[in-house]
Amino acid sequence: GSITTADGSALVKLGNTTVICGVKAELAAPPADSPNKGYIVPNVELPSLCSAKFRSGPPSEEAQAASQFIADVIENSQMIEKEDLCIANGKLAWVLYCDIICLDYDGNILDASTFALLAALKNVQLPTVTVNEETGLSDVNLKQRNPLIIRKHPVATSFAIFDDTLLIVDPTVEEEDLATGTVTVVTDEEGRLCSVHKPGGSPLTGAKLQDCITRAVTRHKEVKKLIDKVIKSIQPE
Repeated sequence: GSITTADGSALVKLGNTTVICGVKAELAAPPADSPNKGYIVPNVELPSLCSAKFRSGPPSEEAQAASQFIADVIENSQMIEKEDLCIANGKLAWVLYCDIICLDYDGNILDASTFALLAALKNVQLPTVTVNEETGLSDVNLKQRNPLIIRKHPVATSFAIFDDTLLIVDPTVEEEDLATGTVTVVTDEEGRLCSVHKPGGSPLTGAKLQDCITRAVTRHKEVKKLIDKVIKSIQPE
């Protein structure tokens, strides 16, 4: 709840990496090919203020890759059913714009972005909307707000790989630069694998990957506990 103008928001600090996510909800017509679904539009921004390695201008390759990664996590984990965002079939649905902005960059942007997205979506309160059958217009009740239905809680865990012998969890930017490769494992609360993201670099044996998955499941419990604790603390009594 760190951005008062957003419908849901969260600030995540992971080591020195700081990321803020704001969710803005708008009403739109659902897509023609799936009239019973809404939209989720994630966007990761790495502005020049967060690190000397980024320049002003169009989004960098890393920002585009991070946005695609977040979109894949939303899709693969099914954290939100797009059907839940539909208000009136074929007429009206919610569009959730999830803007994830890095304020301070010190590596491991994917983990921080995933945490911020999950925490921000859990913080979202959408106004009640009804569609008037006679006029076809929508009535928005801002006084009555409902939380989103979060069906799965995906959490990312990144590892820096050093020649397939050494793995470092939650790498800093220096460790990422020195590593021969990186891998990000996304799991949900049932310990199921949602996604594995490995952009090139040195190969990883099956045993090492299994080790990464086991560690990711353990870390998921810690992160989930932390998010639940914070969300409970900000709820009005």
